[in-house]
Amino acid sequence: MPATDPRVDAYIDNAQDFAKPILNHLRKLVHEACPDVQETMKWSFPHFDYKGMMCSMASFKEHCAFNFWKQVLLEQSAFPAEKTAMGSFGRITSLKDLPSDKTLKKLIVDAARLNDQGVKVNKTVSKEKKELVVPDILMSALATNALAAETFNKFPYSKKKEYVDWITEAKTDATRDKRLGTTIEWLAEGKARNWKYEKC
Repeated sequence: MPATDPRVDAYIDNAQDFAKPILNHLRKLVHEACPDVQETMKWSFPHFDYKGMMCSMASFKEHCAFNFWKQVLLEQSAFPAEKTAMGSFGRITSLKDLPSDKTLKKLIVDAARLNDQGVKVNKTVSKEKKELVVPDILMSALATNALAAETFNKFPYSKKKEYVDWITEAKTDATRDKRLGTTIEWLAEGKARNWKYEKC
């Protein structure tokens, strides 16, 4: 039997009716492809950890999202070229929006292998102002909070970069996770990274 987290059960139970079969299906595939995966909740949505963060899923009012933390290192042809929402597969409104089970399982197996090998994603931020690289971990967290995402998207380059740098420069996963949680909280309140030092 897979190791499940009752908080994930509750999350799925509280999701919109259209989302339940999608979330249950994704959950089932993750456990089948990676039997040793551990379920948990981070930033109020389900995550699947295997020797570190591997993938996550979330549901919204009208769509679901599924995200691989190291998507940039996976087979790119498996992902849509253009997406209408955040997440590896964009807006998921039904099971038809997902790749085949075979493709999804291969992606999960490959993602687990990357964690087995300790491969890290390059977190370098481009020096070109118009090409600020926002890490997937922040993109996924923003996808769970509309207010935070709106604030971030309206910020000028410099204010976005302050948050990106703060998160990517964390020395440990625990520090990064704490900073990410604070980032979403502050953004939802319309605050910049250095709001404490800004003049009213």
